[in-house]
Amino acid sequence: MKLTNKHNLPQTFMNVLHRNSYTKGKAHASVTELISSPRITQLRKLHWDDLEEDVSDKIWAIFGTAIHSVLELGKDENHVIEQRLHANVDGWDISGAVDLQHVDADGISISDYKTTGAWAVMNEKKDWEQQLNIYAWLVEKVKKVPVKKVEIIAIIRDWSRRDAKVKEGYPESPVKVINIPLWSFEDRENFIKARVKLHSDASFAIETGSDLPVCTPEEMWEKPTMWAVRKIGNVRAKAVLFKEEDANAMVEELGKGYEIEVRPGERTRCENFCQVRDFCNQWKDYQVSKGESK
Repeated sequence: MKLTNKHNLPQTFMNVLHRNSYTKGKAHASVTELISSPRITQLRKLHWDDLEEDVSDKIWAIFGTAIHSVLELGKDENHVIEQRLHANVDGWDISGAVDLQHVDADGISISDYKTTGAWAVMNEKKDWEQQLNIYAWLVEKVKKVPVKKVEIIAIIRDWSRRDAKVKEGYPESPVKVINIPLWSFEDRENFIKARVKLHSDASFAIETGSDLPVCTPEEMWEKPTMWAVRKIGNVRAKAVLFKEEDANAMVEELGKGYEIEVRPGERTRCENFCQVRDFCNQWKDYQVSKGESK
């Protein structure tokens, strides 16, 4: 992948990214790859030399790495930090680097640092739950020691003192510890096996020239088209509905003076964050369906 610097950031930032020491070792997949879209993973591998990424898009990743490095200085005697573990599942080597393990006499607690926004903390992140439970599986599989608890330690980069005072559910401080549901060992292993099969099938599709599996709505961060009913001249909607017929029925019931605003759906990840969309026929078909193809 080519690293660009379209906004002429200092060379220091480029150097940091060029000197990135991350490696998943000889694993078939890292934990983050395993929970990601098989389609995106395979297209990234296939078109790696054709991809571009700008240094400005990596600033928060650099910030997150810096936070990790600083917090390592807070290690206690019963802490294990940044340990990479490997385990085999159905012929696939899975690897994950666990940020922090608290080792006690009765088991291990796992903490994962996330440098993130307030919105992510206030809304359920299914991939966090999946990631932490795979880490728990790795720890128990490799170390034969029970995992007692898994948690996210969120460092909120856009935290606002004012919003903390006035917004319901807003984090009270710039750091929030989020307890994550711990699945049974069997459920964790079944989930991992299912993900391995999805990625294995996608890899086989590339090797044989077959069609890749499509991304799911969740993987595309898809937002459905909505119909907003509002009083004519108002900005705020009286109701936002999933079905056009429900919106029509409401306007008919409310009478004159109300209108319907169509809020088109979108695939947020595809439109704003997917590096491989230019190589993706699913994205191109979607553009054609919306009349946006070039």
